[in-house]
Amino acid sequence: MKMAKICAAVVGVSLMAGPVMAASLNSKDRARVARAAPRDRDDVRYCLLQGKKGRDKGTLIGAAGGAGVGAIAGGSLGETLLAGAAGAVAGRVIGKSEGTNSVCDRVLARNR
Repeated sequence: MKMAKICAAVVGVSLMAGPVMAASLNSKDRARVARAAPRDRDDVRYCLLQGKKGRDKGTLIGAAGGAGVGAIAGGSLGETLLAGAAGAVAGRVIGKSEGTNSVCDRVLARNR
């Protein structure tokens, strides 16, 4: 029965991943792209999108990992949801820094 729950969770996460991964820039980021030097605009837009994708991916992976650990450990529904939420927060923080590389870090620092 536990394996069925885990499989159902994996299927649910994979179905939700599509809309979450569709990244677009918010108005603040679009303004940042517009303020950037003309030669850097494409790079700034690319790096902002990569950072956003990294955060979203980290949130999703962290939530799935936390919920999976909670389910495997035999926790109740509340404990499993709490583990999933904690995993989502941790995954977002980790994904935020891992979403971009050093080139993007330099481009974004140059174009604040």
